[in-house]
Amino acid sequence: MFKGLGGLGGIGDMAKMMQAAKDMQSKMAELQEELARTVVIGEAGAGLVKARATAKGEVTGLDIDPSILVPSEKEVIEDLILAAIRDAQSRAVARSQQEMQRLMAEMGLPPDMKLPF
Repeated sequence: MFKGLGGLGGIGDMAKMMQAAKDMQSKMAELQEELARTVVIGEAGAGLVKARATAKGEVTGLDIDPSILVPSEKEVIEDLILAAIRDAQSRAVARSQQEMQRLMAEMGLPPDMKLPF
């Protein structure tokens, strides 16, 4: 009945593959939850503006040094805020990729393997 499956070797191997897929799915869900709880900080203007974000890239807060809150510097402040947010998002992507590679190594998968997550 399973001869057409080539080298899979039968039902036992199929069950192992299904269990491995479930394990991977479970670990990926745990990683996504961990990334949602992990906070990264982006900075601009030598730390005058900081943006907090989750490692999934969701911006959760800003910290602006009051010394730059001068109305004549409105455009500079806006640029610094955007730069801090971009830095936080960049750090979030880097952290997410780092954690994904760690998980893949733990599972014995090639670190450059692309998954649909």
